[in-house]
Amino acid sequence: MRGITYDPVDRYIHDLIPPRDATLREMEELASRENIPIVGPAVGRLLELLAGLTGALRVFEMGSAVGYSTIWWARGIQPEGRVYYTDGSVDNARRAEAFFEKAGVADRVEVLTGNSLDLIETVAGEFDIVFNDVDKHYYPEVYRKASGRVRVGGLLVTDNVLWSGRVADPGETDPNTESIREFNRLVYEDPRFRTTIVPLRDGVSIARRVR
Repeated sequence: MRGITYDPVDRYIHDLIPPRDATLREMEELASRENIPIVGPAVGRLLELLAGLTGALRVFEMGSAVGYSTIWWARGIQPEGRVYYTDGSVDNARRAEAFFEKAGVADRVEVLTGNSLDLIETVAGEFDIVFNDVDKHYYPEVYRKASGRVRVGGLLVTDNVLWSGRVADPGETDPNTESIREFNRLVYEDPRFRTTIVPLRDGVSIARRVR
């Protein structure tokens, strides 16, 4: 992943982050060793902050891998809250469950395996936060399926919306880049949401539902 911020600034941000606990460090090492996509600690802290600011009780994750972002969400929600983990890999889910136990958040996480676009239909009700981090060509479908499931005052949060800067390059026309561009356009144009992109790591969009 090419950086989207000036390298010294990126290093400065990461140098400010306090050391993570043993579980998160283990997950970061695993992700680096096995090339598993995770949001990283800078974005993780943002997710935890957003959960706390909204007083979130219900977070639905679309694409959770080994559960790194899930732990940040679970630590930010209310003590009686619930994070719905989703991933298509049974092996990822198994490893994630072990990490949830180590991190002390297993009682706040419900593990669902399969396609998150289908799984969201199996969980009734609205969500305080929907977090979108699925395969990028699915992003427009996530918008269509999930935007209406966010409560008024809640958030639709999406990772990788700057896609290593490729979204800003007219010469980049691959399906993933085009899908992210379409997602960004759809959510910015939706009058139900007020949206901004935070240029942190690979770009995180935060869309607050206002009606």
